[in-house]
Amino acid sequence: MDMGLEMMKRRKLKLVPGRTRPPKKVKPIEPTEGMVAYYPGCSLHSTAAEYDHTVRAAAEALDLELVEPPGWVCCGSTPAHSTDHTLATVLPMRTMATVEQMGLDAVTAPCSACFARMKAAAYTVANDKEMAKEVEAELGYTYRGTVEVQHLVDTLIDRAGLDRIEAGVQKPLAGLKVACYYGCLVTRPPKMTNAEHPEYPTKMDDVLRALGAEPVDWSYKTDCCGGALSLTQTPLALELTKKILQNARDCGADVVAAVCPLCHVNLDARQGQMELEFQLPVLYLTQLMVLAFGLGEKTAALKKNIVDPRSALEDYIQ
Repeated sequence: MDMGLEMMKRRKLKLVPGRTRPPKKVKPIEPTEGMVAYYPGCSLHSTAAEYDHTVRAAAEALDLELVEPPGWVCCGSTPAHSTDHTLATVLPMRTMATVEQMGLDAVTAPCSACFARMKAAAYTVANDKEMAKEVEAELGYTYRGTVEVQHLVDTLIDRAGLDRIEAGVQKPLAGLKVACYYGCLVTRPPKMTNAEHPEYPTKMDDVLRALGAEPVDWSYKTDCCGGALSLTQTPLALELTKKILQNARDCGADVVAAVCPLCHVNLDARQGQMELEFQLPVLYLTQLMVLAFGLGEKTAALKKNIVDPRSALEDYIQ
């Protein structure tokens, strides 16, 4: 409840859900350079509002055009694939089918859980003929497999590029030591994600270097924070998250950069529930990008973070 109240104060929780419905007929659009389908998922419209806001701001600064698929639905995240494999495949495929009918060749997911579910669904449909038939019958559409599922980090590098990111920097994050936390879903399982370095990825580190920051070497880059257990096994989730924060601190990090709303809740909002002798700010990668692009503290939405990051970032927000 204490965490929930803090999140409500920052308008990170919506008490009344929105309604959506997949379109009966999808209208094709004319793709342009820099256009990519943007799947925010449920979290970026609620608990991770600052992530959504800064993703859009960073994309605009990099001349990337994000297009939300009309009537996108929840990816199913952890609950669906724990109980119903068919449903867990159909849910993300609804949105991917919409993207394909729009005529776009890629969809980017800032949420690692959404990314993982979309990757898993695409892999299942491509390799399980029976499941593909079930999905086709449920959707009333034959998915052709023309949509590439990307995590936001991949989109930033593949569609914008490190040179463009570096060229956009107005206030370099010089001297800021950052622990890049990928979590357990961005790169694994590698047979689905096709990650080049699943155990020690470096793409987020490369983006931070382009912003002028100093990524630290540390041991918990891809360890699980217990996001799927945060409500059912909270003490275990706190234990896992505490180890991550402690290692980041021990390795000299001033802040942690995250790219998953579920991880961010555990790392940021739950710090008050841990027996830590310190507080370590946890920001979304795109919040740091917005600051480096000179778009200011307000655009970076720093007030929405539970652990106030402004003292650690005072050299970059003035």
